[in-house]
Amino acid sequence: MSAAPSPEAEKPLAGIRVADFTAMLAGPHCTRLLADCGAEVIKVEAPKGGDHIRHTAPLRDGASAYFGHLNCGKRSLAVDLKDPRGLAVARDLVATCDVLVENTRPGVMKRLGLDHASLAPAMPGLVYCSISGFGQSGPRAEEPAYAMAIHALSGFDMTNLHYQDDQDRPANSGTFVADFLAGAYAFGAIQTALLARTRTGRGQNVDLALMDAMLGMLAYECQEAQFPQAVKRPVYGPLRTSDGFVIVAIVSQKNFEQLADALDHPEWKSDPRFRDVAGRRNNWHAFMAGVEDWTRAHAAADCEARLMAAGIPCARYQSVAEAMRDPQVTARGLFVEARDAGGRFLAPPPPFRFADGSVGLSPQVPALGADGGHVLRKILGYAEDKIAALREAGIVTGF
Repeated sequence: MSAAPSPEAEKPLAGIRVADFTAMLAGPHCTRLLADCGAEVIKVEAPKGGDHIRHTAPLRDGASAYFGHLNCGKRSLAVDLKDPRGLAVARDLVATCDVLVENTRPGVMKRLGLDHASLAPAMPGLVYCSISGFGQSGPRAEEPAYAMAIHALSGFDMTNLHYQDDQDRPANSGTFVADFLAGAYAFGAIQTALLARTRTGRGQNVDLALMDAMLGMLAYECQEAQFPQAVKRPVYGPLRTSDGFVIVAIVSQKNFEQLADALDHPEWKSDPRFRDVAGRRNNWHAFMAGVEDWTRAHAAADCEARLMAAGIPCARYQSVAEAMRDPQVTARGLFVEARDAGGRFLAPPPPFRFADGSVGLSPQVPALGADGGHVLRKILGYAEDKIAALREAGIVTGF
């Protein structure tokens, strides 16, 4: 099945229009998913520079593939929200939309008169979603937030440190888990609000915080913090092979017995240290050391093939480049060709597939402000002299 959308199937969110006041990662991830499902997403950007990610590597001829990955399938309107004439354009746009998504710091949209309280009386059906670091209320609501700071504050980084044996400080990281997790939650919340609107006719004000999303992900850790356990939780880590590393996940008693047979250690099944869950938990390091004695003598690919064939979850550690070439990824058509001003690049569609092919990545990435003419003429119905005046004043640019 192709991961690109089928031209014959109507997309599930066709007819839904989204005003996208987001930048960086969490908000754009959410709105790209909406675009993948057929919503008309209009990304509102500042005329000078636009979304910061537009200028972030990897760059090709000045175009960011990183930005393209997050913003395929959207339209771009470059409008100066610092000018009352630009704000009027933005308000006119929102009045035509079903959904507004923003990830500014709390208070910014209120100062612009684009907050939910200001818009809802005239637009009671509007689904308004705010994504922020700490949420719209509480003592830290207006503090600046960044995914890495949320990783630290939420306990995520200290959890990972707790699971290491010989590390005395939290690990470095360049992966923005909180942003992508929050973006996915926002996407789901918006769908829920749109579904409710079909029954009630009323919109919704969605308050989504990165901090909340991260704590919600730490299910075991939140419960263990309330009810501390005497024995440390078993941790799955890399096992050295002759040419790299693998991870072996023993998730059931059956898996353990399969592993003992596959590694030619049937005696483990009667060894009181390993034969049951309690024994393995109390002797976890000795158990995994025994497994690693076997993996060290084999290549990573051989370990994976042999153990997977025996029904034991096992995987090589691959780089992202290797994962992109993995036969499973290739067979599912996971990466689709997209294009921007810098040329072509590969980006993944949503991780969910619809059988009719109606969901998938729309390949075109908008240049800054490139859709201003379409928005002003076709959506807002502005007269040409008004458009010309806005362009001449620099209120709208890019077309």
